[in-house]
Amino acid sequence: MTSLKSYLFTITLLGLTMSACNNDLEEKIYSEVTEESYAYTDAYKAISIVYANMRGLISHTNYYMAQESTADGIVMPANASGWDDGGIYKRMHLHTWNSENPQMSSMWNSFFAGVINANRIIDQLNSNKITIPTGVTKEGLVSEVRVARAFFYWLLCDNFGDVPLIADRSDELKGKTARKDIYLFIVKELTEAIPNLSEERSQLTYGRFNKWAAKTLLANVYLNAEVYTGEAKWQECLTQCQEIIASGKYQLESSLKAPFVTSNQNSPEIVFAIPFDENLAGGFNVEMFSWHASLKNKFNMLDTPWGAGSAKGIPQFINTYDPADGRLAATWMMGPQFAADGVTTLKGSYDQAGKDIILTKEIPDGLYTGEAEGYRMNKFEVKNGALASLSTDFPFFRYSQVLMMQAECLLRTGKAADAAAIVSQIRTRAFVSAPAKATVSGADLEKNSSYQYGYVENYKVVDAGDQAAVKYGRMLDELGWEFAWEGFRRRDMIRFGIYTTKSWLSHKPNGAHRAVFPLPQIAINSNPKLEQNPAYK
Repeated sequence: MTSLKSYLFTITLLGLTMSACNNDLEEKIYSEVTEESYAYTDAYKAISIVYANMRGLISHTNYYMAQESTADGIVMPANASGWDDGGIYKRMHLHTWNSENPQMSSMWNSFFAGVINANRIIDQLNSNKITIPTGVTKEGLVSEVRVARAFFYWLLCDNFGDVPLIADRSDELKGKTARKDIYLFIVKELTEAIPNLSEERSQLTYGRFNKWAAKTLLANVYLNAEVYTGEAKWQECLTQCQEIIASGKYQLESSLKAPFVTSNQNSPEIVFAIPFDENLAGGFNVEMFSWHASLKNKFNMLDTPWGAGSAKGIPQFINTYDPADGRLAATWMMGPQFAADGVTTLKGSYDQAGKDIILTKEIPDGLYTGEAEGYRMNKFEVKNGALASLSTDFPFFRYSQVLMMQAECLLRTGKAADAAAIVSQIRTRAFVSAPAKATVSGADLEKNSSYQYGYVENYKVVDAGDQAAVKYGRMLDELGWEFAWEGFRRRDMIRFGIYTTKSWLSHKPNGAHRAVFPLPQIAINSNPKLEQNPAYK
């Protein structure tokens, strides 16, 4: 990110250029503002850069789709309108990515920008360069920024494994710290900071880490502790979830769609959101890379989706849904598509030129599809007259995830019946048309996954690959149905032990080392102390 000094230097150069046009080469300096002399009079504005940086994560070339398109629910194939882009998307599906894939540098840069900005703000708060609002303590603000820094380190730990640990404003280049030590740093930061955070759930704390959002982050870290360190922390995760639930601050929406509507900022189900606004805070444009261009007319959009769209559902995953599960239609756009009048059929433009657009479930493989093949995103509302960037806030943590983490930990610690009661509670709103199907048993959650894994060619599974039962596979299915399009799937598959062992669509296993991504080559080139992750060298 451009520093304040660099920004002001650019302005100075512009002033010199304008002066030169008047043949006056003498520099006139009317004022000088440096980081040392600048007075940060609004602490909330000062810390906002850490949160604003999070918006870049929710992109098709950054964190968001790296979690989805490398997993077994969503794929981004090319089609007649394009979307090959040098193979950067299909490599994610095939698990043949390398250190030059732009997704690697996008994630790395976004994560470390968050860390570096947090380090700067912590230093400025501790050195009293930022004015503290009345009723707020410096300790509370420092703790909040420490949690935000831990959030970015969690994403670094989860996606890259061993990474440099930078906990101050030093300019010294650093080598990698072991993943386990990064995990321990995250846990220490969170456990020390959480007691100092606000317990309030309000407009002031929305989109920020209050106590409960920080505890949800810590629960996620504990949930995946066995992946990071080899030592499970189910009880620790369970404790955090129980305390969040006991707070009474959050609750499930009665509607499946409510957490994902345009004006979702008041949803009692959202624990931590990344706020977006079509004019003031853009960047969330999932419909643009999933939808066919003709869908512009379905919602009178002011921008046109990109070509035939790319991101779509993998049929093997779609087939796992019970037809009575309301999450199927609430998550996936399917079937005939009509203009805003509900009568005029939308037409194709490429291999379907002039034909009605009917979105079909089946796709031939994960590399190239027809323009109308594949179900599309229907989870996040696209309002009538929408721009490319949505005003829907991205619910990074939902209360349903807190409940599902609790259920998973209970299941893994021998309390399957208790876990099933929680899962059944979440399923209730999804089975309004068939309420009896909402109830599951502990024995159900212990069953194998219903996903028919295997390698697909020309619409058919031609190689079943590894068919070993997935332990607690039904629980993994439940996570998939509840959190599709929310950026969870890669992490869940890794935790359940199948991300690098199963085949789906055009993907075949390509090595256990794929459970972490390679460090971007540009980062290694710029820091001689960095070493590439094993098996990527």
